[in-house]
Amino acid sequence: MPKPPPTPRHGVARVISKAGLASRTQAAAWVREGRVAVAGQVVRDPEHPVRAGLDAVLVDGAPIGAQLRVYLALNKPRGLVTTATDERGRPTVYQCLDGAGLPWLAPVGRLDQASEGLLLFSNDPAWAARITDPALGPDKSYHVQVDGVPDAAALSRMHEGVDDGGETLAAKHASVLRSGGRTAWLEIVLDEGRNRQIRRLLQALDFPVLRLLRVAIGPLALGELPKGGWRHLTPAEVAALGG
Repeated sequence: MPKPPPTPRHGVARVISKAGLASRTQAAAWVREGRVAVAGQVVRDPEHPVRAGLDAVLVDGAPIGAQLRVYLALNKPRGLVTTATDERGRPTVYQCLDGAGLPWLAPVGRLDQASEGLLLFSNDPAWAARITDPALGPDKSYHVQVDGVPDAAALSRMHEGVDDGGETLAAKHASVLRSGGRTAWLEIVLDEGRNRQIRRLLQALDFPVLRLLRVAIGPLALGELPKGGWRHLTPAEVAALGG
């Protein structure tokens, strides 16, 4: 008889991170501090192999699958980077969550430093993967202030797409919300997530972005959440987004 395939093995720090408890860097620190046990034995090597589905992993004596799943929405202020730590010392989105007594949460997708608005966090990697899936994830809606007032032809170009360094950038929907003087506010909906997609698309059409605010992810709207404020999602919202 053919031998069964070998059991997959992964480094323990990666396993802890994938379970949603911490970033891989933080998980590695826990391992080195002696806070992690695999199959009943304390390990101190972040790359210590764990057999998927066979080896029990405990952090501070608790199984890694036992933590409460948390889902929340943040109204990200401008000027913060979407990362846990920044090598350049810039302020991060985690300062908005300081002192809240929350477990480790990872951003679900990103907003660049100059962008604002709705940003999700969770310690449920499978749910987060469904949200960020480029083919199956929900649409993202933005309000964007630009220098200039796009006409119908320019809006059509946004729908059709432009080439930027060999990459086609396009909006699922684009319309003018209001205009005044030399600027306009646009509503732009994306059904995929490319790096700085809206800024690059509009810059290619000579409409530099002055302000960019994400106002919705799928059916979840930013609403009246104050700048820098956050709230837990309801079970219905979690299910509607990717449950």
